[in-house]
Amino acid sequence: MFERFTNDARDVVKSAFEYVEGGDGQCVEPEHLLLALLDREGSRGSFALTALGLGERRESVRQALRQARRRAGLSQADTDALAGLGIDVAEIVARVEEVHGVGALSGDRKDKGWWSGRPSFGRGAKGVLEHSLRAALAQRDRHIGDEHILLALTMRPGVPAEVLADHGVTYESLVRVLYGGGEAKAG
Repeated sequence: MFERFTNDARDVVKSAFEYVEGGDGQCVEPEHLLLALLDREGSRGSFALTALGLGERRESVRQALRQARRRAGLSQADTDALAGLGIDVAEIVARVEEVHGVGALSGDRKDKGWWSGRPSFGRGAKGVLEHSLRAALAQRDRHIGDEHILLALTMRPGVPAEVLADHGVTYESLVRVLYGGGEAKAG
């Protein structure tokens, strides 16, 4: 599959690894792919994000991702569902962080001395990359570009899709911007 990746898509994957190697987790997750896409300039994916008004709101997306990470990766929908059951996630996070420090639920290990390998892809990131192939095939594209990774992030439920949707970026809006409204089925 990686042989079909454009240079832009490969750069997104490399940048996602750099986030992990910089201490942001132990394996590449969908959030890292989104962060890497937000860093891009001059690509189809960055064009689409800018066209949908995200250019000046990228820091807002980063902040939303940080907040979800502090909640142990729970989406706002998950948090709302738990609130309906009487569980206050914000209170749980506050109590855990009071005892163990800010970011204690993020899943990051500060002591990484036990691990000496290169980071790998988490299950969610693998799913996004598989869906990027489906997104490319749905549009009859022969390559997988960073725009297909972006489309895949909106196709899969989870924090990245929720954060993007909260900022006006959905699968449908991306298809409209990237392909001029030609509707294709999501894989």
